[in-house]
Amino acid sequence: MPSQKYDAIVVGSGITGGWAAKELSEKGLRTIVLEAGRPIDPEKDYAEHVPTWEMKFRGMGDRKLQSKDQAVQETCSGLDEWNSKFFVNDNDNPYTTAPDQPFLWIRGRQVGGRSIIWGRQTYRWSDLDFEANAKQGIAVDWPIRYQDLAPWYDHVEDFIGVTGQMEGLPQLPDGKFLPPMEMTCAELVVKDAVAKHFPGERMMTIGRAAILTQPHRGRLPCHYCGPCARGCITRSYFSTLNSTLPAALATGRLTVRPFSVVHSLIVDPKNNKRVEGVRVIDAQTRETLEFRAKVVFLCASTIESARLLLNSATPEFPNGLANSSGELGHNLMDHVMGAGAYGTIPGNEDRTTIGNRPNGIYVPRFRNVKQKHPDFVRGYGFQGGGSRDGWGRGTRETGIGAEFKHSLRSPGPWGMSFGGFGECLPNHENYIELDRDKKDAWGVPVPRISVKWRENELALVKDMQVTASEMLEASGAKEIGTFDEKSAPGLTIHEMGTARMGRDPKTSVLNAHNQAHDLKNLFLTDGACMVSSSCVNPSLTYMALTARACDYAVTQMKRGEL
Repeated sequence: MPSQKYDAIVVGSGITGGWAAKELSEKGLRTIVLEAGRPIDPEKDYAEHVPTWEMKFRGMGDRKLQSKDQAVQETCSGLDEWNSKFFVNDNDNPYTTAPDQPFLWIRGRQVGGRSIIWGRQTYRWSDLDFEANAKQGIAVDWPIRYQDLAPWYDHVEDFIGVTGQMEGLPQLPDGKFLPPMEMTCAELVVKDAVAKHFPGERMMTIGRAAILTQPHRGRLPCHYCGPCARGCITRSYFSTLNSTLPAALATGRLTVRPFSVVHSLIVDPKNNKRVEGVRVIDAQTRETLEFRAKVVFLCASTIESARLLLNSATPEFPNGLANSSGELGHNLMDHVMGAGAYGTIPGNEDRTTIGNRPNGIYVPRFRNVKQKHPDFVRGYGFQGGGSRDGWGRGTRETGIGAEFKHSLRSPGPWGMSFGGFGECLPNHENYIELDRDKKDAWGVPVPRISVKWRENELALVKDMQVTASEMLEASGAKEIGTFDEKSAPGLTIHEMGTARMGRDPKTSVLNAHNQAHDLKNLFLTDGACMVSSSCVNPSLTYMALTARACDYAVTQMKRGEL
C-alpha cells in the first residue's frame, strides 16, 4: 500500500504516548498515534461501579482461563475479574528469561495502555537522584538536573491534577498540588510518633497522587468508590483516555490508529542518520502497512521501545538502530519491593473510615540523605496505610455460626503497614536482547530478558524491615511483624533503562532532550530513557521529559534542523 504521511508518529498510547500526542498536536503537528491494542469505550469497558454479584465468577475470576492465558499477568495484585481485559494475553505476547532469573512483565495493550491501571502515585525527582551516578561513579551521569525539569514538572502537574501536601523536603521537591486527602486516625498516630522519635530524619506524609480532590479542567473530583484499576467514568484520575488524548483530539490534528503492531522503524535510504517512518502489522488483518513522518517518538514502554530498535537493525546499525554506543537494551532497572512491617495500632475503636480512599501514606527516603549508610548506597521510601479490617477478615479468622457472624459486623482493630520501594542500580549486565527463535502472535521476535537483584538491592530490602519495625514500635503498635516477600524484577511495574540518556554518544543512546544521538529525528521518552531509577515512582518524570522533548523537537523543526 502507499505510505501514509504525517508530521509526527507516536508509537504507543500510554502515559508518555498520550503526552506526546497532546504536545505535538497542540504545537501544530499533524500527528498519528499507533497503538498495538484495541480501542477502549469507557461507557462499556470501565467497570468500577459494577457490583460483585453481577460478575460471572462473583469477583473471583475465571481461574482456569487466567492460568491458561494470563499466567504472568495474574501475578499482579491489581488484576481482578473486572479489569483482566486491560492486561495482555501472555500467549500472544510471550518473552523469554533465563531459568534462574525470573522477570514478571506486566502489560496493557489497548488505547491508553497501562495508564488505565496504574497506581497514580506521582512524585518529583530531586538532584539527590540526578547527581547520584556522577557522585558515586556508577554508570553514567544524567545530562540534566532538577532545574532543567522543574518547569516541565509544573507544566504536567498543572494539567493532570495532583493531590498532595507541601513538606519542604530537598529529596522530594514539592509541586503544584490540589488539596491533600485526609489521613486516617491511625495514620495520624503514626505520623506524630515518627516526627517525635525521628526528628530531622524521617517523616510521614499523605501520598501524592494524580487523582482530583476538586474539579479540575472539566474533570470531576474523586468520590472514593475505590477500585480505580477498573476504570474511572468520572475521569477523576489521570489517564491518557481521561486527559491527554481528548486534549489532542480537540486540535483536529490527531489520528489514533488502534490494532497497529509496529514491527520496526524505516531508515531514510538517502540519509542513514534519519528515520523515515515505521512498518506496521495490522493486528486484525495481518496486513503490512507503512507510515512516514518528519519525526518519530517511541513511547511504547521501556522494553518494547528497545525491542523495536533492536528489530530495526541495518547495515549501518547491525546491533540495533541508534545503537552505536552498544548500550541499547542494557541497564534495565525496576524498583525492589516486597519488604516492610505491619502492626496493630491500639485506640480509636470508636472511629472508622468512610468510603475507599484511593491513596496511601508516603515516607520519603531518609537513608543516605544526610548521613552515609555503611551497608548500601541510595535508599528507599515507604508506601502503606492504616485502616480497620471489615467483615472480609472472616476469610482468615477462625470461627463459625451466628456469634462469629455477628462479631464481624463490628470493624476489627486498626492496622498499619509500611512497604518499601527501593532503588535499583543501573548495571550493564541487566539487559534485554531479541530471541529470534521465538515470535509473538504477529511474527515479531520477542525479547529475552536477563535481570536479577544484586547485592545493593538485597541490602535495601533487609534494612526496610528494620526501619519499618522501628517506626511501628515508636508508635506503640502491637503484634508487629516483618515481611520479606521480594517481588521478582518487573512486578513493581516501574521498569526503566534500556536506552539511557547521556552526554557522550559513546556511552549513551539519547542526548539531554531524549533525542537519539545517531538519528536526529528519533526521540524516546518512555522509561527506556532513564539513567538511574531513584526510589520514587517514575511516571511524573516520564511525562515531564516527554513534554520537554516535544517542545525541543518542534523548536528544532521550525528552525529547519530536523
